[in-house]
Amino acid sequence: MKKFTKFLRENKGVTALEYGLIAGLIAVVIGTTVQTLGTDLNTVFQNVVNKIAPAG
Repeated sequence: MKKFTKFLRENKGVTALEYGLIAGLIAVVIGTTVQTLGTDLNTVFQNVVNKIAPAG
């Protein structure tokens, strides 16, 4: 019974799980931001190409 009570009071596993969830959330945010930024940059460069192409 003492080992079970000690197990319930132990919070190292919970802390590791919290850090894992935070890292996963950060990865999702970074991925979404990079994808959006890449799409926006592609649009900007395509507009530049479209403006330069008729001049050439």
